[in-house]
Amino acid sequence: MSADGFWDNQEKAQSVVSRIRSFNSVLKPFDEVISGVSDLDLLLEMGAEDAELAAEVPDKLIAIESMLEKLETASLLNAPYDTNAAIVTINARDGGTDANDWAEMLFRMYTLWAKSNNYEFEILDWQKNEDAGINSVDFVVRGVMAYGYLKGESGMHRLVRISPFNSEGKRQTSFAAVDVTPEVDDSIQIDIRPDDVREDTMRASGAGGQHVNKTSSAIRLTHIPTNTVVCCQNERSQHKNRALAWKMLRARLIRLEEEKRELAMVEKYKNLAKVGFGSQIRNYFLHPDQRVKDSRTGHQVGNFHQVLNGDIQGFLDAFLRWRLKTDE
Repeated sequence: MSADGFWDNQEKAQSVVSRIRSFNSVLKPFDEVISGVSDLDLLLEMGAEDAELAAEVPDKLIAIESMLEKLETASLLNAPYDTNAAIVTINARDGGTDANDWAEMLFRMYTLWAKSNNYEFEILDWQKNEDAGINSVDFVVRGVMAYGYLKGESGMHRLVRISPFNSEGKRQTSFAAVDVTPEVDDSIQIDIRPDDVREDTMRASGAGGQHVNKTSSAIRLTHIPTNTVVCCQNERSQHKNRALAWKMLRARLIRLEEEKRELAMVEKYKNLAKVGFGSQIRNYFLHPDQRVKDSRTGHQVGNFHQVLNGDIQGFLDAFLRWRLKTDE
């Protein structure tokens, strides 16, 4: 990082800095565990002659076990793109206006999780629904092992509640689809034939501002062989939107390749829930009782609002441990 010219290429420099932070996220806790064990040895030795010090041993041991458990979970983040930023796409599915509202609730959940972990997030595309909520949103989460933690969120999220949009107060089931792909830079090679991609330009449809709807700055790319569509309208410049859209497309195609490997794994373990995009992975109940349960790992939390306020780390860690079992 101190070498001459290191910061000349900002994108490459930030990628290196991100990798360093990812390494430190494992190495520092590892050093803390070693230091904790050394302190415990000393405490045991002194506690043999001092009852008050001996009484501190159980709490010290519990603290070390907690650090070790977190370290073991972090060590599971060893896949090729786990250190990358995560591009998250949320689409409202079945359920009408409730589904649009549900998609926006999920967006809030992930952004609150990002903030609580000091991660950065940037909205790439936002399609608001006319009645309530959103039709879809694309955003990037950047931070230590962002993709590694969030990749297990891909799939269908199901909400059961008394609908606030139903005058009769009936229970409503609604769905939102989440897709998570790694953000990749130019160092990752993926073959995309220009003839296979159709580019469309359109006017931005963001939430106000002098720039909105006056220039055709938004870019939509369609990869014809896979029918993969990405759209970016966040930047004022068409050039910047095009660059971001191509980055999103490359990330999406890389994810498709990962899904092929996942499907091969699922075929091998037919008794396990499907992992890929489009499968129902988690149920959120607000009626008749409050709970959130992951259909793959069995991890469950009895406080609906706690989860929707961004406390999803338990689900992310449980998925990493579950995947380890499926790979054995």
